[in-house]
Amino acid sequence: MSSPRLIVPCALVALALTANAQSARPTRADLTASSAWLADHLKDADLVLLHVGEKAEYEKSHIAGARFVDMRDVSVSSQDREQGLILELPNPDSLRTQLAALGISDNSRIVVYYGNDWVSPSTRVMFTLDHAGFGGRSALLDGGMNQWKAEGHDVTAEVPAPKKGTLSALKVKPLVVDAAFVQSHVNAPGYRVIDGRGKVFYDGIETGSGRKGHVPGAKSLPFNETTDEKNRLKSAGELTVLFANAGVAPGDTVVAYCHIGQQATAVLFAARTLGHPVLLYDGSFQDWGRRTDLPVENPSDKKP
Repeated sequence: MSSPRLIVPCALVALALTANAQSARPTRADLTASSAWLADHLKDADLVLLHVGEKAEYEKSHIAGARFVDMRDVSVSSQDREQGLILELPNPDSLRTQLAALGISDNSRIVVYYGNDWVSPSTRVMFTLDHAGFGGRSALLDGGMNQWKAEGHDVTAEVPAPKKGTLSALKVKPLVVDAAFVQSHVNAPGYRVIDGRGKVFYDGIETGSGRKGHVPGAKSLPFNETTDEKNRLKSAGELTVLFANAGVAPGDTVVAYCHIGQQATAVLFAARTLGHPVLLYDGSFQDWGRRTDLPVENPSDKKP
């Protein structure tokens, strides 16, 4: 299956990043919403609320007005798992249709939240919205539905009627890169390639996509270390230390990958809250690991 992704040549990515660096970057306050804020704005006419989680969970209870969304609603998946990729960004026309089907219009303000612990699927939705040009009009509910309920807000089982949005042609942001870009930028000044998988995959203890280890030169920052035990985003100070320990300097562009391009978006979302430009290797290790022309560093092979 041919790739539907918009993968931008290196030169264009560099130009886009230069332009982004000259403009104001979103802050943590822009990218997250509190339960109190959402409660005050729940009936706003332009609000689109998206619930990410298990369908049965959503049908049992969700925040009033929320629409259920899963990865199939915002991505393309190949049925040929030997050759195709499980999770890819759609082309702009397809993505426009998919977002409109969720009720999103040009003037929508979108809040994404997760039920239980579905943090990385939710940040994948957030990344997709940023790619689609809604980065300044979308926010993640910090702590998800559990935080919403913990603060005493109501939930419902009533499913809102479907409502199609009205969207102009998308002006997508060049946020997706390929293996060639990763390989050529892994040691480039101003860039830091991050492996967002669990340490057991990075260290080669467990196999990922048929090969053990990681992209040579990539640093490890497991996606689940960006949130606390209640699935709330860690403080700016804690995140700054995490990224510094992974070799990320102030102003660096964070390029992340994981297994299929989902967990990495939790790392990228955290990086965005600190003001870093971000890029996703959407093919991730599913693409890198199956290609024998690309090297893999496996720490477990090294002898003491």
